[in-house]
Amino acid sequence: MSEAHVISVADVEPERWCDPVRGEMGFRNIFGGAATETDFTAGVTELEVDGCLGHHRHEPAEIYYVFTGEGAVTIDDEEHAVSAGSVVHIPGNSEHAIRNTGNGPLRLSYAFAVGSFDQIEYRFTAQE
Repeated sequence: MSEAHVISVADVEPERWCDPVRGEMGFRNIFGGAATETDFTAGVTELEVDGCLGHHRHEPAEIYYVFTGEGAVTIDDEEHAVSAGSVVHIPGNSEHAIRNTGNGPLRLSYAFAVGSFDQIEYRFTAQE
């Protein structure tokens, strides 16, 4: 059984991707790291204006919840507009991407039903 955790996002070191394959975005893995292994992997992402997460897929399904901003999520070639309050379910192995289409930051949370971020193998379309 996992132990309980209460964590402030501010206490989690930010990570950043900044390349043409993975995209331009910042994120914080809140649960699912070495110090916080739980039943889920979850975190928060921020995409600045024109930021994106490149087209990719992975085995576990994923859920997004949009806090602020406007964006477009593409899932298996179908684009969906998202904004504050949108919830997105991405089936496992579906190709998907997200980009900021608004005038301010796009902030969202993500969650996977796996205990560690290390269990998620990102396969970026541009590398296949």
